[in-house]
Amino acid sequence: MTEKDLYFDWAATSPADADILQEALTLSLEKWGNPSSGHKTGKAARTVLEDARNLAAKTLGVKAENLYFTSGGTESDQIPLLSVMTKPSTGTVLISSIEHPAVREQAMAMKHCGWKVVQIPSDKDGIIRPEAVTSLLTNDTMIVCVMAVNNETGAIQPVYDIADAITAACKGKRRPKFHVDCVQAVGKITLNLAYPGIDSAAFSAHKICGPRGIGLLYCKEALEAFLRGGGQEKGIRSGTENVFGAVAFSKCLERYYNKEDAIKRQQAATASFVKELAALKGCTIVPEARLEKPELYSPYVVQAAFAHIPGNVMMRALDAKGICISTGSACSTKKNSRPILEAMHVSSDVSETAVRFSFGPHTTQEAINCLLAAVSEVNNQFNK
Repeated sequence: MTEKDLYFDWAATSPADADILQEALTLSLEKWGNPSSGHKTGKAARTVLEDARNLAAKTLGVKAENLYFTSGGTESDQIPLLSVMTKPSTGTVLISSIEHPAVREQAMAMKHCGWKVVQIPSDKDGIIRPEAVTSLLTNDTMIVCVMAVNNETGAIQPVYDIADAITAACKGKRRPKFHVDCVQAVGKITLNLAYPGIDSAAFSAHKICGPRGIGLLYCKEALEAFLRGGGQEKGIRSGTENVFGAVAFSKCLERYYNKEDAIKRQQAATASFVKELAALKGCTIVPEARLEKPELYSPYVVQAAFAHIPGNVMMRALDAKGICISTGSACSTKKNSRPILEAMHVSSDVSETAVRFSFGPHTTQEAINCLLAAVSEVNNQFNK
């Protein structure tokens, strides 16, 4: 098997689809102008950029004027957050306790600027419940952030129910914006981006076989940008546009977005994988609710802990066998803390031994079988 076959860290990044990148590169080499320039060379590049936006909009089922190209998922998460800082006074920001660092760390930076940041508690299953959100709403709540799929546990958040709950709770009053990080959801679960109550959403190309350095931000209504510059992307995201990335991302969305047959195949493969993992001595599926309620979790992300085997040890042992996994978010690899597991009140013993297996559209059953065999071999050395 090749290195790509034995790659199980898709939640960190995905191997790019060469045909899509080649097509995008060829087109961007031909139409090499600055899309903001007024001459024919710039206008030709602008046409390519807008064609990419239109394709992305058609695929996502939204209006093209509501999509903005960014540098990636982090920036797409931060633009809506930062937009509230253009207000003349501070207020409250609600973020879930299981958010990606792109949201969590930016919110903490806002706290230093006088904003009140409140974390919405997760239940033990890694789920943010609508009532947990509405119980924390105040008159000065400006934005609520809850991700669609957690990047470590794969827990699918009830974002549509949360959107409805916020709307109902704020009837007759000013409603805060609701932002959804869809980075781990796109191409992995079915999404309805146009659902009422979802005001903005973030996407990243490199999670679905696209290039790094390109993302998308969906905004139902125009917002005021905190960071200013040349006014590109209607002033929401200044900076010369990444035409190559925009073309490639739109093609990846077309190939992978809301493909129900592929999702169902992965659900079956993951259900079998989780069942066999759980049968290993000393193995704990995190959260354990996944065994009884698999529909609440993305089939592309599985977290498990192995007694007496620190997560880094399991990761290195599998790496020595040519298999790539992780201990959690790639953005937190250098940190010892596991804030998502802490938010779920997972014990320290389980937290320290937890690892993440994540899959993608090119993962085969044969590769998953190899992974199981390797994990079992390592586990047997510590749990006889």
